[in-house]
Order: sequence, then C-alpha cells, then structure tokens
Amino acid sequence: MFALLHETLTITAPVFCMLLVGVLLRRIGLIDEVFIYSASSLVFNATMPTLLFLGIVEMDPDVPIHPGVLVYLCLASVLGFLFAWGWALRHCPRADRGVYVQGAFRGNNGTVGLALAASLYGSYGLSLGSVMAGAVILFYNGLSSIVLAVYSPTAKTDAWSLCKTILRNPLIIGVLLASPFAWFDIRLPTWLLTSGHYFAQMTMPLALICIGASLSLSSLRRSSELAFSASLMKMVWLPLVSTLGAWLLGFRGADLGVLFLYFASPTASVSFIMARAVNGNHELAAAIVAITTVAAVLTTNIGLFVLQWAGWI
Repeated sequence: MFALLHETLTITAPVFCMLLVGVLLRRIGLIDEVFIYSASSLVFNATMPTLLFLGIVEMDPDVPIHPGVLVYLCLASVLGFLFAWGWALRHCPRADRGVYVQGAFRGNNGTVGLALAASLYGSYGLSLGSVMAGAVILFYNGLSSIVLAVYSPTAKTDAWSLCKTILRNPLIIGVLLASPFAWFDIRLPTWLLTSGHYFAQMTMPLALICIGASLSLSSLRRSSELAFSASLMKMVWLPLVSTLGAWLLGFRGADLGVLFLYFASPTASVSFIMARAVNGNHELAAAIVAITTVAAVLTTNIGLFVLQWAGWI
C-alpha cells in the first residue's frame, strides 16, 4: 500500500504542481486573462484533438478486448451522467448545472486512470486501460457537449443544434478522424507522428496552467459548495456505486481493479477547457479539477485497500 500511495502521488503531484505554476504565473503577472483565453482555445481546438487522434491511431491492434468490461464502463458512465444531471436539477443554479454535471462524471482516465492501471497490473493493465480509455472518449465528449450546450448562455438547445454541437466538437472530430486509421491499421509517416507528438505534448501543461491561473481564493469561496458537492460525487459516491455494481455483476481481479481506477479518477482537466469554450462557469470547473486531483491521493488508495482486503482484486 505504501508503494501504491507513492505511485498515486507520483502521478497526481505533477498535475497539482502545474496548477500551482498557473497560480504563480498569474500572480506575478506573466500571464493574464488574454493568455488564458487564447491558450484554452488552442488546447480545445487543436492540441487536445491531436492528442486524442494520436492515442487512437497508435493503439496496439493486438490488445485483448473485453466486451463486458467496455460495455459496463460505458453504461456506468452514462448512468453516472444521468444521476449527476438529476441531482443538479434539484441542487444547482441553472447557469452552473452543465459545469457541475461534467465535473461530477467525467474522469481523467487518459492520464491518471491509465497510469495507475499500468502501475498496478503492468502490461495487462496498460492494454486493457488503453482500450477502455478509447471506449469512453466519445461518451464523455458527447454527453459533456450536450449538457454544456443545454445550459450555455449562447448555444441553441433544439435537437438539430445539439447534434451539430456534438459533431462540431473538435475532440469528437479528432476521435472520428482517427477511427479509420486504427480500424484499417493505416500507418502514418514517422516524421508526421513525431511532429504531432511535439504539438500534442503542449496539451496538459497548457490546460493545467490555465486552470491554475483561473483559481483564486475569491472564486473558490464563491464556488466552494458546488465544487465540493461535485467533487464528492466524482470521488466517492459514483465510484462506490459503480464499483459495487461491477462486483455484483461478477467482475473480479484485474478487470474490477481497472474499472475502479477509472471510476475513481479525478475530473479531467479538459472539462475546464470545454466549460470556457461555451462561456460556462470556468471558475467552478477549475475548482472541481483542483479538489478532485488532491482528493484522488486519498480516495484511490482507500478504495484499492478495501478491494484488496475483501479479496476482490
């Protein structure tokens, strides 16, 4: 457990440090609101789609696919989304509902979840985790696009407009463009992949710096109740219910362990980028990312300890 705690800290500490870098840079005046807007736009429209594209294109075609695990992960994600939305309808101001729902159900599976799965289960965890991360990309981005558009002050909410919002989402476009390359095993030139990686590697630093720069004591105070509520749902209630459901359906061992790690991942940093892109409450989104990232160090290790103590993984 000490080794696992160290591994969790190794993964989450750099994320938290980059948030602090953003706070510091904003405090000393090296970046301002104009930079945050421009950098967030660059991440949402270019670097993050490139990162998703490369992740799918370079996915190992020989990775063993577990249909039951993938189906349950997607189903649990949808049900978690619906539960969070139902909760938000009763407990959130209308303007903040989209950001709250996204923060409460969307995990950072591509970074934290995948890294922990690889650490805990080696090559099997990496293979299974990669397939699982690819499976939920469309669900996360599609559902987030819908709920953010519904409560956006500028977006239209009729069925056709929502469909266009989803299809125009750069993250979804990146996934759809990559799918034929992965399906038909089309190899891109090495120089193009290398250039793409140079470009995509800007995604996490820029996104986290923008989140940190948007954090302030006043914004945290304004959004503290909603931010803590969404964080509690993301880090405690949804992982607890989803993992218990997986156990009741017969998942055991590495399959159950990787499912838990994905359910228990902190809120994805791209949730801040998407909230800002639709003129949502990006300060609330930033607070949720920060709180869940810190909480993951505790909740992930407690959850794994309980699962190992019970003999389920």
